[in-house]
Amino acid sequence: MFQVLRCLPVGFCLISFSASLQAQGTAEDYRRMEALPQTCRDKVFRDRVEPHWLVDGEHFWYRVKTGNGQHEFVFVDASKGTREAAFDHQKLAQELRKQLGRDVDAARLPFDHLRYPDDRATIDFQVDKQWYRWNCAAETLATINAGEEHASNLINLHERKRRPDHRPGDRGPRNVSPDGKWVAAVENHNLVVRKKESDDKFQLTDDCDEKKFIDGRFYWSPDSQRLLVLETTPGDQRKITIVESSPKDQLQPKVHTYNYDKPGDAIRQQRPRLFNVETLSEINVDASLLENPWEISKLNWLDDSSELRLLFNQRGHQAIRYLAINRDGGVRTVVNETSPTFIDWTNKIFLEDMPESGELIWMSERSGWNHLYLIDAKTREVKNPITSGEWVVRDVERVDPEKRQIWFTASGIVPGQDPYYLQYCRVNFDGTGLTQLTEGDGTHQIEYSLDQKYLIDEYSRVDLPPVHTLRKTEDGSLVCELERADWSELLATGWKPQERFVAKGRYGKTDIYGIIYFPTNFDPAKKYPVIEYIYAGPHDSFVPKKFHVMGQSRQMAELGFIVVQIDGMGTNNRGKAFHDVCWKNLKDSGFPDRILWMQAAAKKFPSMDLDRVGIYGGSAGGQSALAALLHHGDFYDVAVADCGCHDNRMDKIWWNEQWMGWPVDDSYAENSNVVNAHKLQGDLFLIVGEMDTNVDPASTMQVVNALIQANKDFDLLVVPGAGHGIGSGKYGMRRTRDFFVRKLYGVEPRR
Repeated sequence: MFQVLRCLPVGFCLISFSASLQAQGTAEDYRRMEALPQTCRDKVFRDRVEPHWLVDGEHFWYRVKTGNGQHEFVFVDASKGTREAAFDHQKLAQELRKQLGRDVDAARLPFDHLRYPDDRATIDFQVDKQWYRWNCAAETLATINAGEEHASNLINLHERKRRPDHRPGDRGPRNVSPDGKWVAAVENHNLVVRKKESDDKFQLTDDCDEKKFIDGRFYWSPDSQRLLVLETTPGDQRKITIVESSPKDQLQPKVHTYNYDKPGDAIRQQRPRLFNVETLSEINVDASLLENPWEISKLNWLDDSSELRLLFNQRGHQAIRYLAINRDGGVRTVVNETSPTFIDWTNKIFLEDMPESGELIWMSERSGWNHLYLIDAKTREVKNPITSGEWVVRDVERVDPEKRQIWFTASGIVPGQDPYYLQYCRVNFDGTGLTQLTEGDGTHQIEYSLDQKYLIDEYSRVDLPPVHTLRKTEDGSLVCELERADWSELLATGWKPQERFVAKGRYGKTDIYGIIYFPTNFDPAKKYPVIEYIYAGPHDSFVPKKFHVMGQSRQMAELGFIVVQIDGMGTNNRGKAFHDVCWKNLKDSGFPDRILWMQAAAKKFPSMDLDRVGIYGGSAGGQSALAALLHHGDFYDVAVADCGCHDNRMDKIWWNEQWMGWPVDDSYAENSNVVNAHKLQGDLFLIVGEMDTNVDPASTMQVVNALIQANKDFDLLVVPGAGHGIGSGKYGMRRTRDFFVRKLYGVEPRR
């Protein structure tokens, strides 16, 4: 409709807008939008539980917000499954009034923390630097001397730091040999060792210089007879230069230069070199399985010094190997993982080597879904899948070799639920005993008790405020419900929860998930332009799943838009086939799925006017926002692209080679917004910060150049001194909202 109106007589356009689009972009709309965060602030209660466990591991207390400035203290006996008021708030307030000589509201007690002496029959707290003791049975209040010993079995779970897991045999690099007789060092780029007692020094390499050097990490075998180091050859070390036009400390511009590798650049190369310390000689290492590394990591000798194991990721992210170098330089493959597209190196790599049992745990998408496998490290055979099915392991929390159990998070494991919702689980090494520790239709996060006998499970959805339950870690069974958030005051403001919506994507088989924001004054009889907030980076999924009250999308909707957010194909956290859509195809951005989703949503919500559709995003979202007008200008009318990585050859190497592959081929140009700039349809607004060190700002300026060469109209905002994401800042968002009001409503914003 919007495209057609621009070709009609001016009078007809004005009549059409004024008849159907009254009172949009007004000062009242902007005031309501700007006031929304304050209007909705602190309107949800009983939504947080911060447990303070007692040392017996069976009891805890917490303070919960019950209203505006109101709270109460709750005491939980996990062994009995009971939850009750920690004390009689009214009677304590009454006695405290007498002590303080002022009014005390039982719902606003003037202290935040409690201390429980060993018998738990009394409670200590502090008001105005004075300690008091409340006897719960006798309901009496007494002061305590400042110097009195406060016996307390309270431990605050939030102050307890999780200790790192130390794997057996994990020695890491060190310069002194395990037997203490040798010290390794790098001198003039070469490896030298010296005897600690006599200081006799021996140079083990003489072929290194500034162009090829030993990197200074030393991996000693436990028997001190072997030493492995990494020889490093630097890459191109590309430099990016940007000009700061308006520095704060001087009049003249400043020039800044920083390291920034881009796709196709020659990168740092490392190779292992092994030495026999007894003979002070080098042992040749077979490098045929170590060619063209992206990264070599997790180097670790076995306890018996028979071999050093390492994780090798070949450049291009299509081959990852767990390798073992024996003490004589031979190299064998323990695990070889390959993919015709890509292996998600940044998100789906997990390795737990257990030399004591001769096994290792390995994460892989070889079945088409991200799962865990138990592998025999000697035979290289998969002993058994640990997890399996059409769902994904998201993260491994911990591995317990003694109980032979793994604790992990999963999504898609509950049939009928949103497949992105996180659930916490446990499973045995042999794949038996799969136990779901959390329950409830929402996305979960948990917190364990001190001894991990219990867990507090919090779950929520965009249309459900948090629910907290106490559960047994052994089997996930419910002990008691702790809190169910109260959002009645929030709803009374006119705030509307996001609408969850699911529709089939391309091919008509796969469910695509998204959410819809409506303005607080939504009128189902009216038509509203639709704006999509997009981020389609393959490294994650992005549609919010947890409950949240406020955000930029909700404020955008308040100006008279229906705002949507969708995870199309090519994003992460589903099956491998879903993810692989992005391979050498970032311009796709899931648009075929997104458009079908919006068309299906408009059938359910006819107020969605798909003749007026806008889209905006930043970084990879900026790349996608512009791509919408280049490749789908028949559907999208307006786009705001902030700090976009518009040509993947111009952006950071690690992110772009992960999804676009290596070596750089024609697919990079095919996906480039610069190359495709001449296809622009609709209204475009480009935003970039001149000091962006995340995405080279020249990426945006090259789009500008290509648009000029193609004689295309567009708007441009270059923000002096600003870095990455300036479009989501206060000024950038104001300009973005105004642009949509102008282009989708045809009116000038009024404040």
